[in-house]
Amino acid sequence: MSEAELHPLLLQLEPEPGPLTPQIQRALRAHGQPLRWAITAVERRADGPARLQIEAVILRGERPQPGEQP
Repeated sequence: MSEAELHPLLLQLEPEPGPLTPQIQRALRAHGQPLRWAITAVERRADGPARLQIEAVILRGERPQPGEQP
């Protein structure tokens, strides 16, 4: 069993119409379990939707179960 590790992540996202939070969470889950995230920049573009810069901390790997030795 591998241990869980924290990884920083910088993600660029072009959101689709609709609620934003589920789109961000779905994009982050592709990289691991998001522990925290923030939108740190928005790039407005004349030729399309805005691009969001998201900084996150992601948990990757397996976490020990309660009572289990790491």
